[in-house]
Amino acid sequence: MRVRSKLFIHLFLVTIMTFGTACNGTESTPPEKRPDDAGETPQLRTAVFAGGCFWCTEAVFQSLDGVSEVVSGYAGGSEATAEYGLVSKGETEHAEAVRITYDPAKVDYERLLDIFFASHDPTTLNRQGPDMGRQYRSTIFYADQAEQAAANAYIDQLEAEGSFGAPIVTTLEPLVGFYEAEDYHQDFAKRNPDHPYIRINALPKVEKVKKMLE
Repeated sequence: MRVRSKLFIHLFLVTIMTFGTACNGTESTPPEKRPDDAGETPQLRTAVFAGGCFWCTEAVFQSLDGVSEVVSGYAGGSEATAEYGLVSKGETEHAEAVRITYDPAKVDYERLLDIFFASHDPTTLNRQGPDMGRQYRSTIFYADQAEQAAANAYIDQLEAEGSFGAPIVTTLEPLVGFYEAEDYHQDFAKRNPDHPYIRINALPKVEKVKKMLE
């Protein structure tokens, strides 16, 4: 993937995020409430991405400086169907996703998008590697209009540059809810580094991202 202009995306994101408070003149408009605001502090934010098996996506973002927590879970469906037995069969609207808690002073949303698109194939519909089904779709679950606009602009730039040689099929979906996966899925790659799936699928992605960040 070719090196992109960070300045363009950064300025775009800053403009979008400040517009809501600037357009009313002397009075500030309260920021739009994000669905996951309850779990945030003024210093930290969260982002929710789906890029195939959450074991892999979790491991990738855990290696990123400025990320304090990554939780595997389900997004896109209802709370009643947020369980692995149903999601893994493709019987729900959920995708296997991760919730990333990060410090925007150390790593911004654009950098998270960099890592997201570098660590999976956004051109394969409902599939990543050996995993097939809508539960493995490539999705950005945006929490507010700023994230939605930034993600759209980022994808448009990738498409304009022909970064992947095929159309990007990543979807943008509003974040209605995020439901934590079962305990045995959390930190799976860390706890099971010798698991065949982790060695074959997750660790190469982690190494790719580490080299990208050098």
